Amino acid sequence: MTKCALAVSLALTTALAAGDWSQFRGSAGGGVADDQKPPTKFGPKDNLAWKVPVPPGASSPIVVGDLIILTALDDGKLFTIAYARADGKELWRADAKAAKLEPFHPTEGSPAASTPASDGKTVVSYFGSCGLIAYDLKGKELWRFELPVAVTNNEFGTGTSPILADGLVLLARDLSKDSAVYAIDLATGSQKWKAKRPKARTAYGTPVVRESNGKKELVVGGNTNLTSYDLKTGARLWVVDRVSAVACNTPVMYGDTLVYAAWGPGGSDFKMPTFDEMLKAAGDEKVGHITKEGAKKTPFANFFDNNDPNKDGKITREEWDTNMKALSGGENRAVALKPNTKGEVAWAYTKNLPYVPSPIAYRDKLYLLKDGPLMTCLDAKTGKPVYEAERVKAGARYYASPVAANGHIYIAALDGTVAVVVAGDDEPTVVHSVKLAEGVRATPAIAHNTLYIRSDKFLYAFTGKK
Repeated sequence: MTKCALAVSLALTTALAAGDWSQFRGSAGGGVADDQKPPTKFGPKDNLAWKVPVPPGASSPIVVGDLIILTALDDGKLFTIAYARADGKELWRADAKAAKLEPFHPTEGSPAASTPASDGKTVVSYFGSCGLIAYDLKGKELWRFELPVAVTNNEFGTGTSPILADGLVLLARDLSKDSAVYAIDLATGSQKWKAKRPKARTAYGTPVVRESNGKKELVVGGNTNLTSYDLKTGARLWVVDRVSAVACNTPVMYGDTLVYAAWGPGGSDFKMPTFDEMLKAAGDEKVGHITKEGAKKTPFANFFDNNDPNKDGKITREEWDTNMKALSGGENRAVALKPNTKGEVAWAYTKNLPYVPSPIAYRDKLYLLKDGPLMTCLDAKTGKPVYEAERVKAGARYYASPVAANGHIYIAALDGTVAVVVAGDDEPTVVHSVKLAEGVRATPAIAHNTLYIRSDKFLYAFTGKK
C-alpha cells in the first residue's frame, strides 16, 4: 500500500466519531452499542430530550457526528433529511428527484424504507425508485448511480439498505427480475463490480461483511439461500441452501461466526392455503376466481392487490399458484456458519424464528424476536436454547429489529410499544415498557448515550440526565 493509499484508508476509518450509528443497525450491522448507556426508562414525560415531526418513511435513523439522517416520502417526493443531534432541528433535505415511485404496499411498505449509510464524510441513500445517491454532510449531492425502478414480488416495495466497506458502497438488490449485487466506489460513484443473481427472487434484508481466511466476503441473504461474494472482485465463493424463502432478515456476526435466522410462510411449519381453500373462504366458488370483495372475508384482505399482478380485479388459480411457488423451496431455520469455511454449518435451529426482525447476538447469546411477541434465547456458540418462545409483554407484531446496549435489549412494536428487556437472564425480564401514540416500524438507533426512535410521525431522542 502506498503512503497516499494508506492516508486515504486511515481517513476513511477515522472519520466516524466514537459513538456514531452509521448504517442500518449500527456500524457493524449487528444492532449492538455496548459502550453506550441509553436510558432504560423513557417516554413522553421521562428522559425525553426532544421530539420532532418527520415525514412518512420506514428507514431507520443513522447518527453521524452532530447529524441524524433518515429518508422520507413527503408530498410524493423522496428525500434524505438531516436533523441536528442537539435539538432535532431540520438542517437540510435533499430531493432524490425520482421520476417515478416504485410500486409498494400502502400500509406494509414504503419507497423510503432503506436506511442510509455513512463513513463520517459521505452519506449514501438508496431508493428503489431511482438508485444510489451520495451527499456530503451539508446535503450537497456528490454523485448518483441510477438504477431502474425496482419491481418486487407482489409489489411490497424495497427493504434492503446499502452498507459501506473498504471504500465501497455495497447493495444487494433482489427483485422480481434482474437481481444483482453492486459494488460502487464511494469516492466517485463508479461501478467496481456487479454480480448478477439470475435465479434470485425478491429479498428485503441487508447484507453483511465477514472476514474468512484473511479475505473479506459480502454475505447476502436471499430467497432460499445465503450467498457469499469476494468483496474485491464480486466472484461467488459459496452458497448455503435450505434457508427461508422469504428473506427479510440481515445476517449478524458473533465474533467470527456468521448467524442467519429467517422465517417465511410456505415453510414446513406454516403451509399457505391452496387456491381451492381460498376460493371457499372467499365464497367465490361459483365465479371460479377470488374477487376483491370475497378476499375481505379472508386473512388476505389487505393483500389482494399484491396478489393480482395484472390488476384485473380477480385472482385466478394460475396467479395464486404462481405466487405460492415463490414461497416454496425454502426451509425455515437459523444457521451458524463455521469461521474460515465455505459456508459450513456449525449448528441449526428450526423453531420460533423471526419473520421481519433480524436476530441479535449479544454477550454470547442469540436473541430471536417472533410476532406474538415471543422471545427465544440461544447460546450463540452452540445454538442450545437458554429459553424458548417466552412471551414478552410488549406489543404483538414487529418490523423493527432489536438493538442492545449496556446489558439491555430494546424492542419496538408496530403498535408503538417499546420495551426494555434484561439481557442474560433465564427469561425475558421486561424492566420498562411504554406505548407511544404512533406505531414504530423503523429499527431504533443508539448513539452518544441516546436512544433514537422513529415512529410513524415523530423522531424521538431519549437520553438520561447528566
